[in-house]
Amino acid sequence: MTNMQEPMPASDKLPARSVDAIEELSGTHPGKRRAHARGICAKGVFTPSGQAARLTFAAHLQQTPCEAIIRFSNSAADPASRDLMSPAKGMALQFQLPDGQGARGVESVQGEKPVISAVTAPVFVARTPESFLEMMLAARDMTRRGDSIKDRLKGMLQLFPHAAEALTSISSLKPPASFASVPYYSIHAFYFVDENGRRRPVKYEWIPDAEEAHLPLIKAAVSSKDYLEDELRDRLGTSPIGFTLRLTLGEEWDPVDDCTARWPSNRETLEAGHLFIVELIEEPDGLVMDPTVTGPGIELTPDPILNFRHDAYAVSFERRQKGI
Repeated sequence: MTNMQEPMPASDKLPARSVDAIEELSGTHPGKRRAHARGICAKGVFTPSGQAARLTFAAHLQQTPCEAIIRFSNSAADPASRDLMSPAKGMALQFQLPDGQGARGVESVQGEKPVISAVTAPVFVARTPESFLEMMLAARDMTRRGDSIKDRLKGMLQLFPHAAEALTSISSLKPPASFASVPYYSIHAFYFVDENGRRRPVKYEWIPDAEEAHLPLIKAAVSSKDYLEDELRDRLGTSPIGFTLRLTLGEEWDPVDDCTARWPSNRETLEAGHLFIVELIEEPDGLVMDPTVTGPGIELTPDPILNFRHDAYAVSFERRQKGI
């Protein structure tokens, strides 16, 4: 296939080439994110339980509540895509820590505010940036040929067997009844670091206060393009929205460099805190929900996709700031 014949760019060119490939697949939409292009922002308060304090000295996971900005989104790169046509949904949260509690990030954009970025699928489709680019190019070629959705899925499974769990999971996702009625997963593992320098691998999951619910077929047929945003406005008009932050604690032999792999279901979990979302807000200028912005007390694992996302987000941000 064409994508297999294209040479892989040098590693420092991969972020830009990967963003190019997304544009080739879904079109260029000036001023918009190259993924999760359409979203809606809200303001909330995160209250940590203190249970994670034994694992990390991260300021936002101790005892003191802090404000947060939350962005719910579709995964589609086309902002005109209907909610129903974008199977995976996103929930990204930026903790509004006081000045001086620094974090790694795009300094001129993000400042010192840690991020948790999560989606409704528990694993990702690619292990490495190179594999991700190959998948985008393959999807582009299938789309240009006019392959059906079923044929595209079959073709991707044949070309990229490592993505079987993620592709199967995404294809089986049902449309949520609400952004507030489904769980969200961090996909990546992170290291929590305590005061003595001990590290423990951890994955995040947001568990909704609302009962998990999906859109009935009869409603899906008549739903608006952005029914999830409409529903969120209506829901917040009557009551706050809540999520519990659950941590899954990995063992030293659990994979931390492969975001296509699940951890065993019997791993220890704890509730790190609770989020109350109280009102919708306009998206702040220059908001970048970069998951590599972690803050002191949390470190990145050697997951190549996780580390790659920092540079890819920077490319996307530069292009949307320039209106291209």
